[in-house]
Amino acid sequence: MRKIKILALMLTLISASSCKETKKETVSEKESIKKIKKQMNILFVLTSHDKLGDTGKKTGFWVEEFANPYYTLLDKGAHITIATPKGGAAPIDPSSDSPDAATEATKRFDNDEDAKKRIANTKVLADMNPDDFDAVFYPGGHGPLWDLANDKISIALIEKFNAQEKPIAFVCHAPAALKDVKDTNGNPIVKGKKVTGFTNTEEAAVQLTSIVPFLVENMLTENGGIYSKKEDWAAYAIQDGNLITGQNPASSELVAEKLLESLK
Repeated sequence: MRKIKILALMLTLISASSCKETKKETVSEKESIKKIKKQMNILFVLTSHDKLGDTGKKTGFWVEEFANPYYTLLDKGAHITIATPKGGAAPIDPSSDSPDAATEATKRFDNDEDAKKRIANTKVLADMNPDDFDAVFYPGGHGPLWDLANDKISIALIEKFNAQEKPIAFVCHAPAALKDVKDTNGNPIVKGKKVTGFTNTEEAAVQLTSIVPFLVENMLTENGGIYSKKEDWAAYAIQDGNLITGQNPASSELVAEKLLESLK
């Protein structure tokens, strides 16, 4: 009888210990899930500018450069917030919404009422707090050359993300937003950094060299960036520390993939 009692006591202790370990594992799992969710909170910053210089034509953001990263990140569980300097509807560059510029990502966007609603109702950039996000991504299009390149709110936001050593990513014309951004030492943020962006020859190919306020390739080089590129329209993205840049629309997925990898 005594042996049975001792055995029962031992079984009770083992069971209690097992429950405690299970609880620990459950708590640990919850913490891991929470951490994953936190690391996938991403801010997308789009342009509010819709005028292509004095041409009388419209511009804005390039759909592929938004759509491909948006779905690449969204499908991996990212929580995405979209903001613009003015808030409200973000202008779409008409050239990027044509059949010639269509991709699988843009076709998905065309049929995604939720995504289109979010583009039509973006948050105001000044209301965004970098502390609430784990990374920031800037899609291109010609619009950023006019507004985000000079927007003090955007400049301060990028500087804070960079000071916090969080990923900051840009594609095509979006590196224009880095023009007046400084690092923690007060130098141009791209100084001594490996970077890329829309090339001078690509700008010439779309016949906008004399229309845009500045050329992305020239600006990055003049600010001390270690600029590199591939042939025109080839997919190319480069990362240097927390700074990720892509050359053109075809590079948007590569930028998104590097951003995802940085958040692991």
